[in-house]
Amino acid sequence: MPLPYDGAISDFFATRAPADIRAAIRAAGKNDILHPHYPYRRRLDRKTYKTTMAALQIELVKLQSWVRESGARVAIVFEGRDAAGKGGVISRIRMNLNPRIARVAALSEPTEREQSQWYFQRYINHLPAGGEITLFDRSWYNRGVVEHVFGFCDPKQRARFFDQLPEFEAMVAGEGIHLIKLWLNVGQAEQLRRFLKRESDPLKQWKLSRIDVEGLDRWDAYTAAIAETLQKGHSAAAPWTVVRAEDKRRARIAAIRRVLSRIDYAGKDPGVASLPDARICGGPEIWHV
Repeated sequence: MPLPYDGAISDFFATRAPADIRAAIRAAGKNDILHPHYPYRRRLDRKTYKTTMAALQIELVKLQSWVRESGARVAIVFEGRDAAGKGGVISRIRMNLNPRIARVAALSEPTEREQSQWYFQRYINHLPAGGEITLFDRSWYNRGVVEHVFGFCDPKQRARFFDQLPEFEAMVAGEGIHLIKLWLNVGQAEQLRRFLKRESDPLKQWKLSRIDVEGLDRWDAYTAAIAETLQKGHSAAAPWTVVRAEDKRRARIAAIRRVLSRIDYAGKDPGVASLPDARICGGPEIWHV
């Protein structure tokens, strides 16, 4: 089976990736953490992960029951570096929930009509009604990062987005919607390792896109756009939570704990729905550690 995009990811690894990135990937074992400043050197063991995740799943079901019975509205925004594990976290949140209550909003490229609308308009249509949880797999923050890096919006459009963003999110939160924003981050070596794995796995090749491939050469541009977006999108009404996702298992646990810890639902077990690991989960100040 031919490699997607004519093996562009393997070619980047062989010819253009920084030498230290190539060396780190080649030297690492399966469970080794690549980022030199990540607080753990190896992936969380499977037994601890499964035991912890099973307890968190019960808490998520409790949260769902409370949302349904109280009519609460919960919107969770998932953003992050490509291949940081957003889909994996979303999947673990939804795995035991009713899809009619916990639904995913993963919007495709805007239509011509949507391009002529107020930028936030098509996202508003997906905000939760009473008794619903909406998981945004990418969100209005496309304008701050991807659209900017690839030139899909002009500087004036992006500046207008940042001007309107605080008021928009304050209105969402002021309406009583529980708005939780998660940014999953990985280093360049880990991102490339995951892309290489996807490229060679027929069951995961569909996850790759042209944006992923072309983005490999735009790491620094992404970095600058992310830093600005996290800074301008962080507010008291709608703070960012950054999860360092070098270890997918720890990242999933931290992200779920952040969601559970932000909401006072009925029957919460504080020993399980505790604060996430502060070494890998915090505010925008930790994103580029």
